[in-house]
Amino acid sequence: MGVRSAFLFVIVLLIAGLAALNWGTLSAPTDVSLGFMSVSAPLGLIMLGLTAVLAAFFLVYVLYLHSSVLLETKRHTKEMQTQRDLADKAEASRFTELRNFLEAQEKQHMSHNADRHTALLARMEQLERAVKARSDQTDNTVAAHIGQLEDRIERRPVPSDINPSI
Repeated sequence: MGVRSAFLFVIVLLIAGLAALNWGTLSAPTDVSLGFMSVSAPLGLIMLGLTAVLAAFFLVYVLYLHSSVLLETKRHTKEMQTQRDLADKAEASRFTELRNFLEAQEKQHMSHNADRHTALLARMEQLERAVKARSDQTDNTVAAHIGQLEDRIERRPVPSDINPSI
């Protein structure tokens, strides 16, 4: 219970206690003027009744304000939830868009790398053929030189004056 509620409760108890202690005076009939006529009635009870009616009116008013604030809060909460859902959807959309962009970039890089890989393999194959052709040419050249040397060695006269005893 809040401080204001406790304060109001204490005031109501004081009014009730004052009315109970002075009941005789409150219920004593008096001449009361209503503006257009005069009536004999207990003025204290009339004032106490008007105070009770005023208190009931303020209680109803406070309950009305409280319920309208609760309804407004509920409406505001729903609106905030709707806005939060829209923001979440927009964020998810941005993430999806980013993922699609990154996938497209990755595909582009993979395609570019595949093209480079294919070109590199073609170049290596070309170099391999060139090295193989050069190797074959070198083999043929070496074989031709060896053949010439063999021919020279075979055509050479064997010296007969070489002493085998030495």
